[in-house]
Amino acid sequence: MAIGLLYVVTSTVTLCKVVRDRHELSEVTTRVDQARLDKLLAEHDPFKVEG
Repeated sequence: MAIGLLYVVTSTVTLCKVVRDRHELSEVTTRVDQARLDKLLAEHDPFKVEG
């Protein structure tokens, strides 16, 4: 019974770490994409005439 309890606890901890890491990765990706969009919008001049 103790081995079963140990297995459940370690599995739960591992699952929590995996879920946390995936969530953090998605946040970082979102922040990078947002920063790129902000840079493009800051550099864009709609009144600039090329030519």
